[in-house]
Amino acid sequence: MTLPATFIIDSPGDAIRAAELRRVKLLATSVLAATFATFLAARALLPLHPAFGFIAAFAEAATIGGLADWYAVVALFKRPLGLPIPHTAIIQSNQHRIADKLGEFIEKHFLEAAPVEAKLRQIDFGAFIADWLRDKKRSEDLARFALRLLPEAVAATETSGLMTFVSRRITAQLMAIDLAPLAAGTLRAFVKEGRHSGLLDDILRAVHQTMTQAETMAMIREKIRAELPTLLKLYRADKFLVNKIVASATAFFEEVRNDPAHPFRGEFDRMVLSFVDRLGTDPSYAERIQGLKRDLLARPEVAGLARHIWENTRSFFERSASGETQVLEQYLVRMFVKAGEALAGDAELRTEINQGLVAVLRTVIAEQKSGVSTFISDQVKSWDMGQLISLIEINIGRDLQYIRFNGSLIGGLAGLALYTLEYLLRLL
Repeated sequence: MTLPATFIIDSPGDAIRAAELRRVKLLATSVLAATFATFLAARALLPLHPAFGFIAAFAEAATIGGLADWYAVVALFKRPLGLPIPHTAIIQSNQHRIADKLGEFIEKHFLEAAPVEAKLRQIDFGAFIADWLRDKKRSEDLARFALRLLPEAVAATETSGLMTFVSRRITAQLMAIDLAPLAAGTLRAFVKEGRHSGLLDDILRAVHQTMTQAETMAMIREKIRAELPTLLKLYRADKFLVNKIVASATAFFEEVRNDPAHPFRGEFDRMVLSFVDRLGTDPSYAERIQGLKRDLLARPEVAGLARHIWENTRSFFERSASGETQVLEQYLVRMFVKAGEALAGDAELRTEINQGLVAVLRTVIAEQKSGVSTFISDQVKSWDMGQLISLIEINIGRDLQYIRFNGSLIGGLAGLALYTLEYLLRLL
């Protein structure tokens, strides 16, 4: 398996570092060759003057030090000269062990509960969310993103059977509601607030308007005329009686409407309260209401209405997602911006958000840290080590090459010191 694309050496920076590495390698090799040549020359000139002995000692030790450090640097990444020497190509030979130890190290030292929580508490998630939402451009992007997801979410809802499940659950919940006590409580509050008095006035006004209509008066007159003796019909007593009935009813209605303490209002109050009490306690009323509810929910018009509402809602979402209408997008943008402004001004809420997110993330990290360790280990094991080593060499190889310079210098100085000590001991 090859390395991820991010490990491929093709960036301008990598090219520059690779060229610098080649330059430093050539320089280090040149120094090694120069010290070896100096050693040979000094050994050849040693009979001419004792000073060449010091030069030869320095050059010899510098050559040995340079070779030793060259071997150490090369052995870290590959086999020197391609020879199967033990304990060389250290990184490649220990790929799996390095992978396991890297994952274990990260799990123990980076994902421990205490440092993770301390780091999370340094982050003001609430302020970040508030600032993000208050930015109108970001809120617009978020609104458009949400709208783009809506059609897919609607389609998934329809094809997954979720709509059927939700519809059944809603119907079941509606059927489980006992409407009788609920209606009784609502009516009792209605009466307690005195709103039934206005209802009575509206009823009286509607009855009065109905009675004074020509069609209604004609119908009443026909009923009365059918019951009157023939003699009274000749004197048109039916018209007189209708007018008297309408006039009396009008006077009564006006009297009740204008007198808040009218006895009829008291009777109406007692009648309403009696109905409310029976509605809340009488099983027959409860059964009637339940039957009415069942009949209502079973009617095809209700299902058709629900489908019509859903179709309109889906069409509105689709038009909003396509940009045909901006109503929903503008509403979402305003909602997000206002939410950000409200969050920015509510320090207590931001604190609660921070605490909540810290608790959630801490738990998630604690539960998944072993998985993270395994993931890192598996990824490192799957890498192409040849490419990885090339990447490491390009990034730190230049500094490693300076070890060769240091080896030559330190080795040379050590050899010079030993030769000087030997020379002084020979003079004694």
